[in-house]
Amino acid sequence: MSIRPEASDPHSGSLEHLLKTIEPATARILDASMGGEDPTTEDAIHLLGTSGPELGALKMTADELRRRRTGDVVTYVVNRNINFTNVCIKRCTFCAFSRDHRQEEGYFLPMDEILRRGREAWELGATELCIQAGLPPQMEGSYYIQLCEAIKGELPDVHIHGFSPEEVLYGSVRSRCTIREYLQGLKDAGVGSLPGTSAEILDQEVRDRIAPGRINVEQWIEVITGAHDLGIPTTSTIMYGHVETDEHVARHIALVRDIQKATGGFTEFVPLSFIASEAPMYNQGLLPEVRKGPTWDEVVKVHAVSRLMLDNWIPNLQVSWVKESLPLAQKLLSVGVNDMGGTLINESISTAAGAQYGQLVRPSQFRQLIRDAGRIPAERYTTYDIRHIYDDGDDPIEPLDLIEEDQVGRFGSFHELIKLDSYRFQHPKRAGKLQDGA
Repeated sequence: MSIRPEASDPHSGSLEHLLKTIEPATARILDASMGGEDPTTEDAIHLLGTSGPELGALKMTADELRRRRTGDVVTYVVNRNINFTNVCIKRCTFCAFSRDHRQEEGYFLPMDEILRRGREAWELGATELCIQAGLPPQMEGSYYIQLCEAIKGELPDVHIHGFSPEEVLYGSVRSRCTIREYLQGLKDAGVGSLPGTSAEILDQEVRDRIAPGRINVEQWIEVITGAHDLGIPTTSTIMYGHVETDEHVARHIALVRDIQKATGGFTEFVPLSFIASEAPMYNQGLLPEVRKGPTWDEVVKVHAVSRLMLDNWIPNLQVSWVKESLPLAQKLLSVGVNDMGGTLINESISTAAGAQYGQLVRPSQFRQLIRDAGRIPAERYTTYDIRHIYDDGDDPIEPLDLIEEDQVGRFGSFHELIKLDSYRFQHPKRAGKLQDGA
């Protein structure tokens, strides 16, 4: 064995012993990972198929690599999601959030309401506004840029984590400019980083099955690498538990790793479980072979394998508490995860899909959960600079902590929003323009 644990490693003996007792192929891969080698795509496929003692060894290895890479600090960010419209020209079969412009449940938040939500979040301690939405028909191409300019004019110090690669592509098409030119416009307007969403599975055959007409793999890569080249960092994601195979998952993570080797622009990797209950491809039977989301073992393996494959290149592995629940998110801290994501305040996309775990986590809840897992909580900024590490006894009451359960409704929910006539979407051909100059 070539395993070289640090002297302070409390689990090195048990892990080294376990690697001597499991089947040789798995032991070889895990031992090489502990020695600093990147698992190959074939190695990852093998690990995604493990069970029993081999799965236990995978989990321990991921936890040890996490400890070596990021220590015992677990981070979170105080942020608010603003999903300003659910009207979308695309028909992705996994999406329960979007509505056709002819549907009564289509909404579009006017600029003053977006700014009000931003101010409220800032006053509650948020350092980030996460801006993502549908693709409304006949949108003025510069709308995303105008939105950033308005937010930064009102809140110059807030970080705008905004616009998926799908939205960037749409903005560039509507503006009749190149993707790079549009990215530069967003940067000049104040975008601080891009969500690496709309990735799903970066395999075109899978994409054509679950979201025909959606941004293709080459376009996704063009947006992401273009952003990195301009100095705009992005996150990276994967959505699994639907029609993909272990090979698809392994190749997706390997592609993310290759991009990171070339650009260094990813801040984190976020595995996202497919939420099936309200997704058309599941509940309407559009894809008979679709699964109803991943099993718990699959969730564990995807997170653990992500740590092994990306550890040398992307140090931060985030769990989606919205997808998994807070108790299960806490359990994933022991299989390579070092970040809990954001407070969110308003989360609509997963909620629309049927996620049952709420739209808000208070900072004090994050800190307690992290401490109960034996780790050290820390608030971070979007790009992972640490804002504050909370040592024992350091537990201030923050504005979001004062929001009682019966007051959470003040932020509004997706299910309430789609019923409001005041924000009903009006097609530009009828309204003359998108809301408030959009």
